[in-house]
Amino acid sequence: MTVLMFTAVVFSIVWAAITGSLSPLNLVLGFLLGLLSLWFIRRDFRGSRTAFRPLRLLSLAVLFVKELALSAWRVAVLVARPRMDLKPGILAFPLTVDRDIEITLLANLITLTPGTLSVDVSEDRRFLYVHALDCSDPVGTKRDIAAGFERKILEALR
Repeated sequence: MTVLMFTAVVFSIVWAAITGSLSPLNLVLGFLLGLLSLWFIRRDFRGSRTAFRPLRLLSLAVLFVKELALSAWRVAVLVARPRMDLKPGILAFPLTVDRDIEITLLANLITLTPGTLSVDVSEDRRFLYVHALDCSDPVGTKRDIAAGFERKILEALR
């Protein structure tokens, strides 16, 4: 099975999960929507050096679920306190990833994690600006992103 077909199958499963229906017709619709989406973005991958490593992508997904749960817990604890001692801020995260797909994936993973939000990418694509609900340790936050999401993205896509 080609990478394109495998990706379309994954998209159809995600589609079924989102819509809440595992009917054959809904799976076919998800597959066709996945193929259509891939057709629209195909020019972004033409000539790309992006590798496809399913086990490493799965490892990235597991890390995301873990970070999602931990961050949700931290944010819940922060907002449940009678006196919210927040130190929000925006930090400039130096990017090691340099391809569009990698930067986009990193920005989305950061945004989907509670307590953080990707704000912008610098014009020279060397920095990702991230808003953090608790920016009391910006060096630690940068280190966590680099050692977590960014490292896993590099392992999965290169």
